[in-house]
Amino acid sequence: MAQAGKDKKRRGRTVVLDDPPGVGRGDGSQGQACMILIHAPGGEIGRRIALAGDQYVLGREDDADILLDRASASRQHAELKRDARGHWVVTDLDSTNGTFVNERRISALALEDGDQLRFGDVVFKFLSGTNVESKYHEEIYQMSVLDALTGIYNRRYFMDFLEREIASASRHRHPLTLVMLDVDAFKQINDARGHLGGDAVLRQISDRIRGRIRREDLFARYGGEEFGAILTLTGLEGGLHFAEAVRELVARRPFTFDGEEFTVTMSLGVATTRDEPAITVDELIQRADQRMYEAKRAGRNRVSPEVPPLRTGPLEMDDRE
Repeated sequence: MAQAGKDKKRRGRTVVLDDPPGVGRGDGSQGQACMILIHAPGGEIGRRIALAGDQYVLGREDDADILLDRASASRQHAELKRDARGHWVVTDLDSTNGTFVNERRISALALEDGDQLRFGDVVFKFLSGTNVESKYHEEIYQMSVLDALTGIYNRRYFMDFLEREIASASRHRHPLTLVMLDVDAFKQINDARGHLGGDAVLRQISDRIRGRIRREDLFARYGGEEFGAILTLTGLEGGLHFAEAVRELVARRPFTFDGEEFTVTMSLGVATTRDEPAITVDELIQRADQRMYEAKRAGRNRVSPEVPPLRTGPLEMDDRE
């Protein structure tokens, strides 16, 4: 967890959290600047560190200006320093796990508004400019609906969206399909490559799949290594077509971490509802989850569908053919 005490002086510099509007030197080309903690296991997500001084050391040492209380962080991991033009520059201090800006490993780099900085498994977002306060509040809203690690929707938004779409499907008698996806043998990935490697896998999966999602559908991180895709106006056949395409998309190309390539697969379960006015969010998720675990029991890296009901009415709507 990233920590810093309010108005606590270290090495003659001051780290301030949760400042009122207007805090910042404002004499550089970037004006005010702050960092927001957006990902850290066990961390206080959303905490703000105002960069009111000129130089900060980040690391695991107790006397660091910005404490990174994580085993993945080095004792002195990185330095933030304002240059003569007022720009903030991040410099890696020969850390073990590296310093990353927008998921690119760097030795030193001038920061721009909106950059993401990762030190081990701690991730901050850098904000700067003349209206940092409004940017901060916008970022907090985004954090309420997006998963900080992967950048896709989070479980809370997923549940709200699914509840609305179930109600709409019931009211208009349209099909709705839910696909639940789980990374196979994820514990082995973490054991072999550490939690940073596991995080890299989750980000790469999200990047691959999000391009397959239509604007009217939703893809989210449900929790841990499990994801969910809500496919509106889509029946079972279309859901199976989507799930198989996603399974192949993940399995066919190697994943990379720390210069090495390796294979990752997923198991997927597909469930569809139509003309079920009493079905609940939890029931539909349970049905898709059951099929996903059936896929795992059957050998992993496969799609398991519900047995479709006998058709007694018109063919179901499905535009995924």
